[in-house]
Amino acid sequence: MKRIAVFLSTIAVFLLPATAFAAVSPPQAVNMPHVYIVFGVLLAAAVLFFTEWIPLAVTSILVPCALSTLGVITVKEAWVSFGDTSILTIVGLFMLGEATFATGFAQRVATMIISKAGHSETRLLVFAILLIAFMSAFLNNAGVTAITLPMIISIARKAHLSPSRILLPTAYAASFGGCISLVGQAPSMVANGILAKMAPEYGQFAFFEFAWYGLPLTLIGAILFALFPRFLIPPTREDVAELKDVEVPDGGVHMWIAGGIYFLVIICMATGLVPLTSAAMLGAMLCILTRCMTLKQAQAGIDWTTVWLFAGMLSMSFAMNKSGAATLIADFVVSHVSDPYVLFCTLMLVTAVLTNIMSNTATTAIMVPLVIPIALGAHLSPLPFVMGIAMSAAACFMTPIATPSNTLVLRPGNYTFLDYVRYGFFWQIVAFALSLLIIPRVWPFLP
Repeated sequence: MKRIAVFLSTIAVFLLPATAFAAVSPPQAVNMPHVYIVFGVLLAAAVLFFTEWIPLAVTSILVPCALSTLGVITVKEAWVSFGDTSILTIVGLFMLGEATFATGFAQRVATMIISKAGHSETRLLVFAILLIAFMSAFLNNAGVTAITLPMIISIARKAHLSPSRILLPTAYAASFGGCISLVGQAPSMVANGILAKMAPEYGQFAFFEFAWYGLPLTLIGAILFALFPRFLIPPTREDVAELKDVEVPDGGVHMWIAGGIYFLVIICMATGLVPLTSAAMLGAMLCILTRCMTLKQAQAGIDWTTVWLFAGMLSMSFAMNKSGAATLIADFVVSHVSDPYVLFCTLMLVTAVLTNIMSNTATTAIMVPLVIPIALGAHLSPLPFVMGIAMSAAACFMTPIATPSNTLVLRPGNYTFLDYVRYGFFWQIVAFALSLLIIPRVWPFLP
């Protein structure tokens, strides 16, 4: 596994919050010819993603090509994501991640962690899951995945394990932990904001109110991964002997400089003192100016496959919204359901399906404004429905484009789309079952 791919996780981390809001424009009237085109392009892309007959990046680039050529979205809407500030954030974080490897900082941190957790695969996995879930409860989960990915890969190498054995579980752990607080997941913040505007009499969810759902999900996830790793963890994808021979550079003072810059960017991310894009690019440039890495190394650290995959598929969010396809699906579902529990289950299923094919923040922004008037009109509390949609969008595991964390580990873990379906389906069921058991009891349907 290349060091470049390692930090590709960093890229997707911040991509979602900023881009998803840009991807969601007010839905227009349903245009059935365009709806059919959107579904056709989506089906073709799904087939190509799962079979990988052509490279993933090529498939993602063909999506905006097809949607703009067929007139579903404009040329600007098709390609605007490639020039979005979130893409620059990704590029900056990729380069910053390369600096942690070039100086040996990531390897040094990995050594410290292994000294505490040992070389046991199960202990390392559980340790990493709990650590990332805890961080995701206080920071955006995508950002946590991005900033910890280089360390997780280095930990795997030092323990003579394939990164594929650890990366996907830790990406899922970021989603688990992100469900614990308001800031852990972008969908939670979006849902809370819409709730405050459309149903102010019900107030907003408190910062840790999400923990009623997120904490049990996190604990169950850690326990099941520890007890059944054979069934829940992807197989080895790299030669262990290759991992043993990875060269660890001795960066000297540059290692500590890179580490300081790295944590400075984290602080900026957590506090908002500096905009994400500016912080990421400034951190990368400082690493070059301080000679922690060369410009050539920085450029080599960018994984364009990840950038193209996420940016290309964001055009599908534009198309689903502009053509009216997303609203059409949601309207059809809710118009045929009246029982609160059935409506609750159906909305979560629709949300999960949409989230697996488009931005989870965009899905939340589409579904929440739709369900609040329905709940109020039926004299039901909107709280359980809004929480259910937010958690269904946040805890989504079956495709690499469902969440930024999933996207980030795709290349470093050498995973396929089928891997996400195979290992994510179980967690999708677990998350759905917990929603049914917990959410209606904590937030009753009747006000």
